[in-house]
Amino acid sequence: MNYLAHIFLSGSNRRLQIGNFIGDFVKGRSYLNFPGDIQKGIVMHREIDRFTDNHPLFIDTLEILRPTFERYSGIIADMYFDYLLASEFRKYNPEQNLSSFARDFYFSAILNYYWLPQRVKGFIFHFIGSNRLKKYSTYEGLEESLYIMSVYKSKAIDSKLSITFLKENEDILRKKFDLFMPNMIDHVKGLKF
Repeated sequence: MNYLAHIFLSGSNRRLQIGNFIGDFVKGRSYLNFPGDIQKGIVMHREIDRFTDNHPLFIDTLEILRPTFERYSGIIADMYFDYLLASEFRKYNPEQNLSSFARDFYFSAILNYYWLPQRVKGFIFHFIGSNRLKKYSTYEGLEESLYIMSVYKSKAIDSKLSITFLKENEDILRKKFDLFMPNMIDHVKGLKF
């Protein structure tokens, strides 16, 4: 699961969303330095990752990706899952479209700017200005996100190959995602902090 899914799974609590959004940037017990709901969001982020990594449908997805993407299969799967959520967002969030959901989160990020880790502060305005969450809903937007990742994270990520693969395998990937996501939603609803 990537940014959009983590934020979406946080519900409407703004600070929980922020914590879930920054979860990868907060290591060890340093999450205790944040306000209560942001702490809960960070812990939720870790639990979402744990649940995802051990879920049979996600493991099956990795097996589909591994021959093409090898050790980057997990990163690609996370990005694909955000695309699959974004491209049918109303299916999972009937009360709000993706554009207004994204705007609400961007506003939250600005309101909670003080609590963002330094690395997140370094990209948040580009993230907002480029409407990154909304862009996950299209092949072009996802390709742009993957390209940015290849520049800043790993040059081995091939954004064009990733989109070609997605187009060729979208039906099977969507079936797995559509079975997985209700499990994830139910799991998150059952979390106690």
